[in-house]
Amino acid sequence: MAIIKIGSNGLDTGVGGKVLQVVTATYNTQFNSTSTSYVPVTGMEANITPSSTSSKILVMVTLSGRNTTAGKTLYTTIYRNNTTNLALGANGFLSLYSVDAAEYKNYSMHVLDSPSTTSSTNYQVYMLVDVSSSGGIMPNTNTGVITLMEIAGWL
Repeated sequence: MAIIKIGSNGLDTGVGGKVLQVVTATYNTQFNSTSTSYVPVTGMEANITPSSTSSKILVMVTLSGRNTTAGKTLYTTIYRNNTTNLALGANGFLSLYSVDAAEYKNYSMHVLDSPSTTSSTNYQVYMLVDVSSSGGIMPNTNTGVITLMEIAGWL
């Protein structure tokens, strides 16, 4: 077992786990959709440029959502570069819920990603609804937030 020594300036060079940069974007516009396939939530996105291919990106999202049809479900997830669904598992979503019609519910999503690039990388919230229903994303307390944290990988 390796022993990691922490100095007065934090972790030594070459030790993973340091927060290298933080990017935060706010969202304050309501978004509605009737799509039963994932669609991007316009504006609920942020970009980060990792400093190393070994870096991890911790993606954290806080917002409110609803399905306007009672008993139906709103599914949300996070996509990297509009192509890769970061959902864990085979179901393809990070968050879902079924609520009474028109009731907004606050929630958050978190995922640790390994983009393996030093190019600008986009993270965006996507949503879909059950068949024959309508759903919406609303900012949480007037402001939805997406935060990206670059975490140094082990070198």
